[in-house]
Amino acid sequence: QHVVLYPLVAKSLRNIAAGKDPLEGQRHCCSMAQLHEHYSLGYPDLDELQKNPQPLIFDIEVLKVEAPGSYQQDPWAMTDEEKLQAVPRIHKEGNELFQQGKVQEAAAKYYDAIACLKNLQMKEQPGSPDWIELDQKITPLLLNYCQCKLQCEEYYEVLDHCSSILNKYEDNVKAYFKRGKAHAAVWNVAEAHADFAKVLALDPSLRPVVSKELRSLEARLREKDAEDKIRFKGIFSQ
Repeated sequence: QHVVLYPLVAKSLRNIAAGKDPLEGQRHCCSMAQLHEHYSLGYPDLDELQKNPQPLIFDIEVLKVEAPGSYQQDPWAMTDEEKLQAVPRIHKEGNELFQQGKVQEAAAKYYDAIACLKNLQMKEQPGSPDWIELDQKITPLLLNYCQCKLQCEEYYEVLDHCSSILNKYEDNVKAYFKRGKAHAAVWNVAEAHADFAKVLALDPSLRPVVSKELRSLEARLREKDAEDKIRFKGIFSQ
């Protein structure tokens, strides 16, 4: 039975199939306002269906049949107990993908594991023992996720997540190190030096690794200065 809002749903599904935001082109308002807001949905067949509602028939195609026990539920479909039990497995799968060089896929696994724990954490009182225990399980997963994002050059996401960790755990060396690398990548030189200094203060044994990062940063700065001199050469003498 056709309902007047279906064309908007269909547009969202088509956006998803095309890899776009399902809410692309929509603004935050009620569904009826959405109908009046858009004179066209961008698809002639949906525009026609909106003008002339009619009963709809859906054909469902089976793409594959999975053996019992092989289907993996999405986190949103799990019970609380299933979420807790799934986290170690998802974490392990993420590690295996990362070792295989499949960084984007690994990040997705870490994200799913974090989502499971975050969902459970929302049901606890912030700062309570159970909340803290869940948060301590989230932190290493979030650091793994940040490592993936570093390799994908998504530096500002790394800055946000590492800062959120350090707001709670001021002695987390890995968070300082990853944030320092992200700062260096986006030319926040002073911030990068501060984070690397904190790493050395917390764990002096990491000096060789930190020194390597600082040498890389200095080399990039020299290269950038040389490029800037060429780019702006003679600009003030014209």
